[in-house]
Amino acid sequence: MNYSEMTKEQLLNEKSALEKQYEDYKAMNLKLDMSRGKPSTEQLNISSRILDILTSTSDCSTEKGFDCRNYGLMDGITEIKPIFAQMMQVDPDMIMVGGNSSLNMMFDTISLFMTKSPVEGEKPWLEVKNRKFLCPAPGYDRHFGITEYFGFEMITIPMTSEGPDMDMVEKLVAEDDSIKGIWCVPKYSNPQGITYSDETVKRFANLNPKAKDFRIFWDDAYCVHDVTETPDKLISLMDECKKTGKTDLPIIFCSTSKITFPGSGVAAMAADENNMKVIKEKYKYQTISFDKVNMLRHILFFKDIDGVKAHMDKHKSILKPKFDIVLKHLKESVGPTGVATWFEPNGGYFVAVDVMEGTAKKVVELCKEAGVVLTGAGATYPYGNDPKDSNIRIAPSYPTLDELEKAMEIFCVATKLAAVNKILENM
Repeated sequence: MNYSEMTKEQLLNEKSALEKQYEDYKAMNLKLDMSRGKPSTEQLNISSRILDILTSTSDCSTEKGFDCRNYGLMDGITEIKPIFAQMMQVDPDMIMVGGNSSLNMMFDTISLFMTKSPVEGEKPWLEVKNRKFLCPAPGYDRHFGITEYFGFEMITIPMTSEGPDMDMVEKLVAEDDSIKGIWCVPKYSNPQGITYSDETVKRFANLNPKAKDFRIFWDDAYCVHDVTETPDKLISLMDECKKTGKTDLPIIFCSTSKITFPGSGVAAMAADENNMKVIKEKYKYQTISFDKVNMLRHILFFKDIDGVKAHMDKHKSILKPKFDIVLKHLKESVGPTGVATWFEPNGGYFVAVDVMEGTAKKVVELCKEAGVVLTGAGATYPYGNDPKDSNIRIAPSYPTLDELEKAMEIFCVATKLAAVNKILENM
């Protein structure tokens, strides 16, 4: 029954029943973790062959005879670029292959632009007073952390079912030249799992920012991470920018961190010639070359984009039952009460739940006391401040199926208990 339709007596009875369930869970002394989007051991195991795929010194050379054990090829081996190009929907000659972390490449790019503008004649961002960055929210906390670290004022852009509120984005960037960029996770956004609509991507390609050095930081973290048989489709931002003549707007990032091994994968970025010239000028002083042996391992493991897709099907077979568990509990336990809403994603790593306004922190606290660790309430907003105190990110990948069942039982009880208490307080 919907809680909003209950009498005070009914709510008090519900509260009593929920408290009994909650205390029973606390007595189990559980230790369950749904705090980060970490691949499970089962997922990591499907990539184990990559560790011994190089078995002799002759294996360490590329098709063109370059010895990957040595210095050189600062922007990565040629053989792996077509895979990333197809993942990010760009031309291979736009690709720079880096180390193990796309987040590190994002940090480095912001750091670079702080001291050298991507546009000749423009001030480095460090010299721009009151510099700002647009942050679609709910969003990725580590993106927000980077811009906060570099002293940007972060402007929250509400997310819609089609992506960021583009009316707001277009207006802000056209009026304010101190706005230097926007964070985007365009496919299966973190945490909601929303994929930007064709119209949203086209509007990004048509932006008319007042700042000549405004850049779209396009994080393609989940570009091949489908979990259902009806995957979302994302059109190419770079192709759309070619149509508008604005290929300088996007800088695109990607990695194999949730494809092979987090921390031991391969990252890449893509940009047009003008942006890449500035970026590579920095990297030539920063490094002689990244880990080409690891790049070679990945190309021998996957061979081509079809190999990546086949590998991701194995991930999907592991992840889909976990997403199903989360959604089942939400629909059956929380849904009838009317105290939470959520988006059903076709991919990515998270399910975002909007609990009753003013109760997210309490839900996270109740879960922690019962042995279930969640991402902190507010983490999906700039400065960790969710103005409605309602958004919670659930990461179902790491626990086993049995652990996830129990964790979701506790989450649902905590969500309902916090809501009942809130309603009773307001009566």
